[in-house]
Amino acid sequence: MPLRSELMTSIETLGYESMTAIQEQALPHLLKDLDLIGQATTGSGKTAAFAIGLLNKLDAQLYFTQALVLCPTRELADQVASEIRRLASAIPNIKLLALCGGKPMGPQLTSLRRDPHIVVGTPGRILKHLKKKTLHLNKLRTLVLDEADRMLDMGFYEDIMQIIGKMPVKRQTLLFSATYPEGIKKISDKVQHDPVDVRVEASHDIPEIDQIFFSVEKNERFEALYKVIANFQPESTLVFCNTKQQCQQLANELQEYDLHALALHGDLEQFERDQVLTQFASKGCSILIATDVAARGLDVKDLAAVINFELSYDPEIHIHRIGRTGRAGAKGLAVSLFASSEQRQLEAIEKYQNTAANIVDMATLVEPLNFKLYPPMAIIFVNGGRKDKLRAGDLLGALTASDEISAPKIGKITLFDKFAYVAVEQRMEKIALNILADGKIKGKKFRVRRLR
Repeated sequence: MPLRSELMTSIETLGYESMTAIQEQALPHLLKDLDLIGQATTGSGKTAAFAIGLLNKLDAQLYFTQALVLCPTRELADQVASEIRRLASAIPNIKLLALCGGKPMGPQLTSLRRDPHIVVGTPGRILKHLKKKTLHLNKLRTLVLDEADRMLDMGFYEDIMQIIGKMPVKRQTLLFSATYPEGIKKISDKVQHDPVDVRVEASHDIPEIDQIFFSVEKNERFEALYKVIANFQPESTLVFCNTKQQCQQLANELQEYDLHALALHGDLEQFERDQVLTQFASKGCSILIATDVAARGLDVKDLAAVINFELSYDPEIHIHRIGRTGRAGAKGLAVSLFASSEQRQLEAIEKYQNTAANIVDMATLVEPLNFKLYPPMAIIFVNGGRKDKLRAGDLLGALTASDEISAPKIGKITLFDKFAYVAVEQRMEKIALNILADGKIKGKKFRVRRLR
């Protein structure tokens, strides 16, 4: 590939050795500056594909916004911005800015006093800055619509079209999507010029995932969910619901059974969403309940199980959901609950996968006496972050300095601007809290507490 040397340095530093299917098929076209529609599932490497494409032609000496990536949710925007930053690490003087709703306008306005080279954001906040004339897209070279199908589902079509109206007609426009609904063609016809169509289909036959379906009565769905969790006892479970109200209700009910469950949905404030995502990704929470939209951008390694509390109306979404478990050669578990009213959805899934559903009797499930399921890690909140010049290494060093805790007992360390989260093994929680509360990190004391 004709890639700039600094980009090759970043790729080698990150340990990327070979291209994924979407990267192999899309990158040659991206590097030729062609418009493209790319269909691939979460975890397929499409973010790196378009990031490499836009970074390869970016000129850090030109101080105007050259690339815009639109995402449906704040979580996905943050994840995309982080990936682009990692790939741009060896290219000097690149300014990237994330502009998302749910965050204060003040710091964003300050950062926009000098035009960033790359902007990643959600449609509503991008449009707000365009109307305030604090963001300028009149010289834009590359537009990426990431998870375009979800943005259309969420009603962002009009916002997107208004944003595109502020850009040059001559530009590269890339649409990436996990599914391919009719709306994708509609928006492509309006905003792209002779796009290349690249589709990496989700596998319909998923041998590494054990798929099980349980027929349930409508009023017994929660009891069925509890029995499934009690029987299989997965270390980490992602439960999909079709509505945000149901997410919170389920989380509350599971908490009453002394299970560590959290809900992820659109009504949470940004701080709450970050906290929930961090707890689950760091293995400080056993069960996360989410809608399809809220789960976009969720990047969790070693997800033991996916449970569909209800069947999706779209068989492609079903494949997208269950494809989050069983990755990197690990055995995955996907359990789906369905009532008689969902027979049509079940048949659509069977047709899409070209195989009969493995329907198992609920009576086969075993519910152990005094069942408990505790997450392996405790999460400690630290009232200091990147703006306090804290690094992950500083927190790790503070915890391991006294030899009371060894490095393998410490899990993921997640830093934000004003706070940080540290995962430690459950039995190390009190020791870790005492060390951080009584000692100093980089010569300064910080308030700490355990997240519940």
